[in-house]
Amino acid sequence: MIFKAGIENNNEGRTIAWALEHPGCFAYAMSGEAGLSNLVGALDKYAGWILRHEPRTWLSFARDEIEFVVDGTWDVYYINDDFDKLSEADGYAVDSFFPYDWKPLTATDIERALKLLTWSRADLLKMVAGLGEEKLNAAYMGERWSINGILGHAGGAEWWYLDRLGRAFPRAEVPEAPLERLEKVRAFFAETLPKLEGVKQVVGVDGEFWSPRKVLRRALWHEKDHVEHIKKLL
Repeated sequence: MIFKAGIENNNEGRTIAWALEHPGCFAYAMSGEAGLSNLVGALDKYAGWILRHEPRTWLSFARDEIEFVVDGTWDVYYINDDFDKLSEADGYAVDSFFPYDWKPLTATDIERALKLLTWSRADLLKMVAGLGEEKLNAAYMGERWSINGILGHAGGAEWWYLDRLGRAFPRAEVPEAPLERLEKVRAFFAETLPKLEGVKQVVGVDGEFWSPRKVLRRALWHEKDHVEHIKKLL
C-alpha cells in the first residue's frame, strides 16, 4: 500500500515523518530515512487506535507491503519580524507546508478528523483526571510548563491555528483557566471544521503558509504530542 509522507527536519532538533493522508499519524527520528522507518510502526499504532473506538478501521494494510512516496521535505527555519532568517534561538520557527497541504478537506476527512479529535481529547483528559492542584501546578526540572501550563498551551494552540486562517473568535474571549480553555476552543474548532469542507484557502501569515489541511494536521499532532509529554511527567 502506498502512503504519502512528508519529512520535516529541524523541528526542535528532530525530524518528523508525517503520514499526510492520515492526520494524527507521525513519527519522530533524527533523519528522514529513520523517520520513514519509524512511520511504519506509527501506522500500526494509528490503525490500532482507530480499532479501539470503531468496529472497523478505515486504515487497513499489510505491513510488509507499505511503500512511502515522499510528498516533500521541509527544513524548519527561523525568521524575525522583518522576515529575515535568524539562528534558531532568536526567531520564529517556520514549520512545514507540503504540496499535499494545498488539497481542500473532504467530507470524509472532516468526519474522521472529528472522531480523532474526540478520542485524542479523551486520552488527554483521562490522563489528568483526579490530579490535584499541587500536581497540576508543580514545576518540573528542564520543563517550560507545569501540567496546567501544558493544558493551557494545548487549548491556546488550537485557537492560534484557526487564527492563522482568520477563523478564530476574539482573543480576549479565550479563557484563562486551562480546562475551560480546552473546552471552549475545542468546541469552536469542531464547529468550524465542517465549514472548511472544500475550501481552497492558502494564506501566508507571519512568514508561514497555512491551509485548512495543515491546520488539521498540526492540531491533531499537537495534542497527541502533549499527551505523550504529560505521560512522561506522571
